[in-house]
Amino acid sequence: MSTLSTKKSSLDLFNPTEDHLALRESVASFAEREMDEQAKENDEKETFNTLLFKRLGSELGIFGITVPEADGGHGLDPLASVIIHEEMSRFDPGFTLSYLAHEVLFVNNFYYSSNPTQRSRYLSKVITGEWIGGMGMTEPGAGTDVLGMTTHAVKKGDRYIINGVKQYITNGSIGQVFVLYTKLDKLGKKMTSFVIESSYKGFSVGKKEEKMGMRSSPTTQLVFEDMEVPEENLLGLENGAVTHMMRNLEIERVTLAAQSLGIARRCIDIMCDYTVRHREAFGKKLLEFGQIQRMVAESYADYQAARALVYHVASELGPDVRNSLGAASAKLVATQMAERVSRNAIQVLGGYGYCREYPVERLHRDAILLSIGGGTNEAMQKNIASDLKRLWSE
Repeated sequence: MSTLSTKKSSLDLFNPTEDHLALRESVASFAEREMDEQAKENDEKETFNTLLFKRLGSELGIFGITVPEADGGHGLDPLASVIIHEEMSRFDPGFTLSYLAHEVLFVNNFYYSSNPTQRSRYLSKVITGEWIGGMGMTEPGAGTDVLGMTTHAVKKGDRYIINGVKQYITNGSIGQVFVLYTKLDKLGKKMTSFVIESSYKGFSVGKKEEKMGMRSSPTTQLVFEDMEVPEENLLGLENGAVTHMMRNLEIERVTLAAQSLGIARRCIDIMCDYTVRHREAFGKKLLEFGQIQRMVAESYADYQAARALVYHVASELGPDVRNSLGAASAKLVATQMAERVSRNAIQVLGGYGYCREYPVERLHRDAILLSIGGGTNEAMQKNIASDLKRLWSE
């Protein structure tokens, strides 16, 4: 049982409404009951738990969180997404990363970029979990420099012919539908996005990556060789995808930050349980030693500070409310914090922390990815400085 559970209060940043609190309790209970035990096996085998993923829709009902109720979703806000990602990442951050790719990178992104006809074709499939979604943006030679992508679409009659390769695609080998970013002008700086299906002629899955962490979430290349995409699958306008991308990046960054919160929270719970209930040295509880107190106390304080920032930023985001400065700051602070806290947990547990009997070594490996995906922390520093320069130049 977690020692850091949050209770409802009249001014609760973390559970501002009864709906948010009920969502947290439901997800926390499911995650502890269903995700904890399977996490170790799927990490070791680098396998994805498809059946459990489907149950997120059929039993827990957490697909389409930010989609309006009129279109089959829950009509909740980015803060609700943060709650889900924090609670699930306490037990299996890798599995949660696949949820993020489906729910944030596809469902939220697709909904706010699509037209009613496109929604009628795809939305029910991904909200029920019948289909798994993802997003294709990063390329072998274009990561942080996303406008350097070379995937190219050419209009021919009533179709677009697309060629290119996408790299490090979460859910690449298990997804049936993706938001894909391309260029119409290879040398231009504008992007165009499409919704594509894995069944399309010319679509194939490339190599599966062997990763340090997040191993229960598949990461692959996607390869497009004269892939034919119907013109009605164009999302928005030609050369108009940068706006879609930037809007979705902000909720992506706060949910990645929320994953960092879940990792840190679990590590703190384990440290406290170990040093208070299970481990003594020289006749004293381990937590009575100054060196251990420093690591545990700083971990807890860092987690609480990062959590307040992440939830504050998430509470102010929305489909038409932008906050690139806040989202970048939340991701930078939370991901750095999770790496420190998970490393502290390994040190506090000593030999037990280094071995796989406890999950802290897996959580540390998983935490490292969060400072890379969704924009590296170096990119976050650049973005923060750029936003501050703009604000101080006005």
